[in-house]
Amino acid sequence: MNSLHLLLVLFLLVALPSSLLVNGNAELRALMDLKSSLDPEDKLLGSWTSDGDPCSGSFLGVLCNEHKKVANISLPGRGLSGHVSPAVAELKCLSGLYLHYNNLFGEIPKEISNLNELVDLYLNMNNLSGTIPPDIGNMTSLQVLQLGYNQLVGNIPKQMGSSKQLNAVALQHNKLTGQIPLSLGNLEKLRWLNLSFNNFNGMIPATLADIANLEVLDIQNNSLSGTVPSALGRLREGFQGANNQGLCGVGFSTLPDCYKDNIFGAGQISSASNVSINSNLSKTFPEPVNTQLHCNRIHCSKSRFRHTIIIASVITTIITFMGFGFVIFVRYRRQRQRIRNTSDCSEAQHSPDKPKEFYSRSPSPLVNLEYDYNGWDSLADGQNASGLSHEYLNNFRFNVDEIESATQYLSEANLLGKSKFSAVYKGVLRDGSLVAIRSISMTCCKTEEAEFVKGLSLLTSLRHENIVKMRGFCCSRSRGEWFFIYDFATRGNLSQYLDKEDGSDHVLEWSKRVSIIRGIAKGIGYLHSNEASKPTIVHQNISVEKVILDDQFNPLITDAGLPKLLADDVVFSALKVSAAMGYLAPEYISTGRFTEKSDIYAFGVIVLQILSGKTLVGGSIRMTVESFRFEEFVDTNLKGLYSKSEAAILSKLAILCSHELPEQRPTMVEVIQELSMFPSHSS
Repeated sequence: MNSLHLLLVLFLLVALPSSLLVNGNAELRALMDLKSSLDPEDKLLGSWTSDGDPCSGSFLGVLCNEHKKVANISLPGRGLSGHVSPAVAELKCLSGLYLHYNNLFGEIPKEISNLNELVDLYLNMNNLSGTIPPDIGNMTSLQVLQLGYNQLVGNIPKQMGSSKQLNAVALQHNKLTGQIPLSLGNLEKLRWLNLSFNNFNGMIPATLADIANLEVLDIQNNSLSGTVPSALGRLREGFQGANNQGLCGVGFSTLPDCYKDNIFGAGQISSASNVSINSNLSKTFPEPVNTQLHCNRIHCSKSRFRHTIIIASVITTIITFMGFGFVIFVRYRRQRQRIRNTSDCSEAQHSPDKPKEFYSRSPSPLVNLEYDYNGWDSLADGQNASGLSHEYLNNFRFNVDEIESATQYLSEANLLGKSKFSAVYKGVLRDGSLVAIRSISMTCCKTEEAEFVKGLSLLTSLRHENIVKMRGFCCSRSRGEWFFIYDFATRGNLSQYLDKEDGSDHVLEWSKRVSIIRGIAKGIGYLHSNEASKPTIVHQNISVEKVILDDQFNPLITDAGLPKLLADDVVFSALKVSAAMGYLAPEYISTGRFTEKSDIYAFGVIVLQILSGKTLVGGSIRMTVESFRFEEFVDTNLKGLYSKSEAAILSKLAILCSHELPEQRPTMVEVIQELSMFPSHSS
């Protein structure tokens, strides 16, 4: 009996800690359930253990937020062959779920719609079946929905139109049917919609043409019919509608012309809403939502036969030339570059624009070709003309594969913004962390190697709580681009919180505004300080667009030191925008030089913008600020909920900082000292 008791005690000593840990931690318990479903054979997620800490960094692909809650699960291309467990809904703080490029099967659990914080949902390139959960419309934070290349069936739920934050929806290469719901027109932020290679029928809803932000609409290879809303012509190449029998439009290169090709035959058009159209085709054809088109069968069949022969001939010729060019290109590249050995094929990422059948275990020859990761040869050698050692810089180097994997091959769905000289993409690194990746053409960068490398070293050395952290860089000569990788800020840039209408969402409360102003001041103060680790830096182009906000609305200044890398004409071009928005200090016109005082002038403008909630702060606002008529210039969205004493201090500070004479402006040290007098509740 004693031996039996001893065995029981030993068993409890071993088993109790782990069982208590699992049962006492809902998130850990959910992760273990998720592990069992995603990796039923327990071969790939061995680092997920019941006695481990998900936030320690030991759980593959799991990233936590500052509150020790699971924020991201990133397991793309890991060979997972299970299904998605409903237990994922227990991860209440999950903002990103990245399970694309695996072999997952089964249905998308309806419980996933309970993830109110989820921003990105990537389940594309799997074998998922069933329907799209209707409750997906309840996901108020969802911005990117990637479900392409699966076996999904049924209709697009009309409830999806309620997920107002969606800006990218990809459902291509499934077995979806029915009509495109009118409710998608409610997605005012939608920029990218891919419904290609499905079985959708009916008309293209005119409501889609009303989405001002829409840039890409791909509906090719469906069974859609009718006339394409002419307003979609503004998308130009962003509209793809080929291979839809009966679909026509005016001014679309991939579609037959509704008039010239006489696709209407006798001009008879039937409509579910009994809309009758005058047969006088010289008039502009209207765009009713539910109009169905019919044509004379004999005429259509002859016309289609002729078109088929012509199109087939053109395609054959194009493919022949492309094949010939591809062979020459590959031979040329193999002569000029060595072939990269891919040690882990399971890590290879696939292009979301190609069907699943395109892929095999062996990557294509183009994927195997060596990119020039090093940029200048001297970067690889550890020395350059500046005499600086590159051992430090090598710690920040990424390769092109990592950039392409993180951004889904620089997909338009991940594009955050674009200017004349650069583009910024949202990315997910293989450790699950979110990043912003800026792409800059080499032609826009300094040509002097020593100057460029010196600037690059400076950017990687900046470390401050109010300066966005640069994680690394990548150079690709084959692309002719530099890539710069930064931490991602989930709240967007400060300009998004200005010019809000009365009663609108996302209005910054007063304490947040004060805290943001203080943080920006500290960030500029750090740049202006002269420390052993860095020289004094003048930002030159600070604005509300250059201030991003993290989860806690802490401000982070971007592009600090970036002019050190850019060609002079590119820097000058950016100044035109700065001048137009009122950020450029008056003395620059006469001196042509930037100083710390020019940054302080821009800071004063930003303070006025934050106080007023307006992007443009003209002379009338300045006059009301100077006279302290708070009710006339403080953002009315605050409904009077602000401190007049603090508003007075900030107003005076803004006017001083944006004084026309630079010698009248305070230093940033003085500004920070003034702001430090604010009560703690505003921080």
